[in-house]
Amino acid sequence: MMIHKCKPMKSGNHRRVIPLRPLITAGMILLMLLLCISITQGTANISMDTVVNAFTHFDSKNPQHLMVIDLRLPRVLISGLIGAALAVAGAIMQGTTRNPMADSGLMGINAGAGFAIALCFAFMPEVSYGMLIVFSFLGAALGALMINGIAASHKGGRSPMDLVLAGAAISALLSAFSQGIALGFEAGRDVLFWTVGGVANVTWQQFYILAPVVSAALLCAFLLSPYVSILNMGEDVATGLGLNTALIHCLCTLVVLALAGISVSVVGSVSFVGLIIPHGARFLVGVDYKKIIPSAAVLGALLLVLADLGARTVNPPFEVPLGVITSLIGVPFFLYLSQKTRRVA
Repeated sequence: MMIHKCKPMKSGNHRRVIPLRPLITAGMILLMLLLCISITQGTANISMDTVVNAFTHFDSKNPQHLMVIDLRLPRVLISGLIGAALAVAGAIMQGTTRNPMADSGLMGINAGAGFAIALCFAFMPEVSYGMLIVFSFLGAALGALMINGIAASHKGGRSPMDLVLAGAAISALLSAFSQGIALGFEAGRDVLFWTVGGVANVTWQQFYILAPVVSAALLCAFLLSPYVSILNMGEDVATGLGLNTALIHCLCTLVVLALAGISVSVVGSVSFVGLIIPHGARFLVGVDYKKIIPSAAVLGALLLVLADLGARTVNPPFEVPLGVITSLIGVPFFLYLSQKTRRVA
């Protein structure tokens, strides 16, 4: 992540905000309903009665029961976890850097993780999923370091727009390297999946690894949220309050890299979730990151489950890449936000 001296992000100070507990409760109820609907929809629609029977009286010889338990259930659960992970990563980045356009997809972190995965496919095709997560984390760190190096190279490179431009350049560079590796080592099909993003081929094995890692990282994010609020006031204010800003930045960076790295290792490069959701959470609950981060987790899960449902149902029986769905939502918001940021600057 990059540290710069942008102005603190503003929110409607005189606007009534929604209390956190009712928002989380309503969000979780809506998420459960959406998960149930998502399990029933796809290339082959399955009735809710069949879904209930698959849970209560599972029959391994029933193809619809197998589809529910082995294919769609891990898919929707992983979609929710990844949505929460990407949204919280974006919220932490925006809070600690005070950059309203910060997002792991825009800042080169996703591209770095994808580059590391491309290297694995080319040189270690039999690598285990656990090691793939490790390499994805290291790749995400590489992307963050490259952006941080560019931002630190000159005084004018720390504005939100300059950081986004630097992130776009690094993302393009690492993506080009990934595509070159894919073509040179005949790993194009595998790398293409990670380029466009999707949850079509996820498994329970991935969920069993993903769930504890994401849960631990989210817990760390919740614990760090009060310090993110202080950092969002500015480095001078945080230092004056006795906060060890270097340590908090380091811990927040590790949490972001863990959340973004493991997300890319599962679903590929899915951008804009971490850009859109923190702004939505900030609009609903105010500027306190003790409220923004848990709200972002629920809203991010909702967005990605809904996006995956759209990916399966917009053009059946074909499936639209998940990254395309999130980009259709995120690009207009990004353009609006960039114009707003320029006017403020």
